[in-house]
Amino acid sequence: MLASALWALTMGTAFADSPAPALGEPAPWQMGLQVPATPVMEYIVWFHGYVMWFIVPITLFVMGLLLYVIFRFNEKANPVPSKVTHHTGVEIAWTVIPILILVAIAIPSFRLLFLEEVIPKADMTIKATGSQWSWDYEYPDNGDISFTSVMRKDRDKVEAEGKPWLLAVDNEIVVPVNKIVRVQVTASDVIHAFSVNSFGIKIDAIPGRLNETWFQATREGWYYGQCSQLCGHDHAFMPISVHVVSDDDFQKWVTGKKAAMNGTNPNQVASATAIVK
Repeated sequence: MLASALWALTMGTAFADSPAPALGEPAPWQMGLQVPATPVMEYIVWFHGYVMWFIVPITLFVMGLLLYVIFRFNEKANPVPSKVTHHTGVEIAWTVIPILILVAIAIPSFRLLFLEEVIPKADMTIKATGSQWSWDYEYPDNGDISFTSVMRKDRDKVEAEGKPWLLAVDNEIVVPVNKIVRVQVTASDVIHAFSVNSFGIKIDAIPGRLNETWFQATREGWYYGQCSQLCGHDHAFMPISVHVVSDDDFQKWVTGKKAAMNGTNPNQVASATAIVK
């Protein structure tokens, strides 16, 4: 709740005329970060607002100092230049104050790096493999479920379903809410990047290397991301879609996925939108 309030203060009020960000996806002409859906992203949003309290005064101070120097020490206003070369107080100030500012920024940034890099004990693991130009997913903890996710090209149908064009896929990742998910990321050809903004995750997918990240989605819904490396001419058309559902719906999805994979093409499996409660 605190992070959401800070997000509204630092983003919503600063860009009052821009559209409010939608949950899990960007909005046209949006300014600011997406709505956070994980503890890591909540901290990223807080840290963004926190650093702004340093950036804005520093920028205004430097701008004011430059204007003062321009008008006070130009040749016309100051024909006889000062020959003062040292001022102990000023030299101490411009050394100590930046150090204190950097320390104030570094302490929470180290905590953020720790949250991003140290993966807690996971409830489940997903392996994501980037290919030109699709994503292959595996669920080793759930009966070795595997499928390929490709961007949907039926624009009219996508928009009729209320999903974002160029971000909707035929088979989305499905995960249970409030569970810690470890994501192992690699690539089969060139360097890609696995990125979901509302989760605060972005990690390179490199051939021959297995990178790891994690998230814990705290809200049900659809969340979208994209490959964020220039991987080829269809780089812009390999989106990432994550559907966060309840534990019961996730178990139903797993059961349906296993049944559909029994002797059939896994890419023909219905997505989680077909779950009937």
